[in-house]
Amino acid sequence: MSEAPLLEARGLLRRYGMRRGLLGRPVEVRAVDGVSLSLHRGRTLGLVGESGCGKSTTGRLVLGLEPSDGGGVAWEGRPMPPPGTPAWRALRARMQMVFQDPLGALDRRLPIGAQVAEPLAIHGLPGSRDRVAELLRDVGLRPDQAARYPHELSGGQRQRAVLARALATAPALLVCDEPISALDVSIQAQVMNLLTELQARHGMAMLFISHDLRAVRQVSHRVAVMYLGRIVEAGKPDAVLQDPAHPYARALVSAIPHPGRRQARILLPGDPPNPADRPAGCAFHPRCPMAVALCAREAPALKPRPGDGRLVACHLAQGDATLPKAA
Repeated sequence: MSEAPLLEARGLLRRYGMRRGLLGRPVEVRAVDGVSLSLHRGRTLGLVGESGCGKSTTGRLVLGLEPSDGGGVAWEGRPMPPPGTPAWRALRARMQMVFQDPLGALDRRLPIGAQVAEPLAIHGLPGSRDRVAELLRDVGLRPDQAARYPHELSGGQRQRAVLARALATAPALLVCDEPISALDVSIQAQVMNLLTELQARHGMAMLFISHDLRAVRQVSHRVAVMYLGRIVEAGKPDAVLQDPAHPYARALVSAIPHPGRRQARILLPGDPPNPADRPAGCAFHPRCPMAVALCAREAPALKPRPGDGRLVACHLAQGDATLPKAA
């Protein structure tokens, strides 16, 4: 895409300190380890991976909700202002987040209408009753539901109210952190269709974070697969989800159920490594059925794969089939 990215992140790092046991020595956990991504206007990037791989932390880093320990984020080609500064607060009106649990994201003591109007008051924008009614209609709610409290709405209605609040400031970027995981299956499809319609109507960019590959495929223009804090494969949804190149992505895709068709599932041995004790070389090599000796020594770079240009972080996916098998 020739148009400059709306938001671009390069080499994001996020470390947390922890202690093993009451008297144990402090260790470092890299929740996000050198993640780079870009978001364009009107496009959606789907970020997928197992729980604990760093997806949600990445979403908070690109918004400045958490400080980065390395790397940087650019907004419309300019470095994002430091979090907490007046310039960053002004920019936050153009960047909004939709959280996983709609009931937890809403204040149970306030009616929906007051919560939808709250971002307008924070950013000094007109917040009339007509504007709140317009936002509620935009997400499929009735204006009279503005007087209801969160517990009086269904799960799907609460998520629509959260979306209305996120759209109040007319953001250019929406970060959706597992926005459908707390909803019934029938409601999930409605919310995904709503997100697609809102994006087409308002031209927003979206970072859609989810562990549900089918949902990501439905709403995304590009997909990035994360494992242990790093992106291991990225490309167009059909390419990544129909013919995954990275062994971890293959295992994820094999777990997607296909009605009426039997598919061999790839079962990975062991558990994901402890982020505080990362394996040397490729972090996936202890569980990878295709690992070679080089995988245990050297971490593969995320780079275009010969032939299709898809970004893959795998020694074998780069076309070198002459490497000796690991013992």
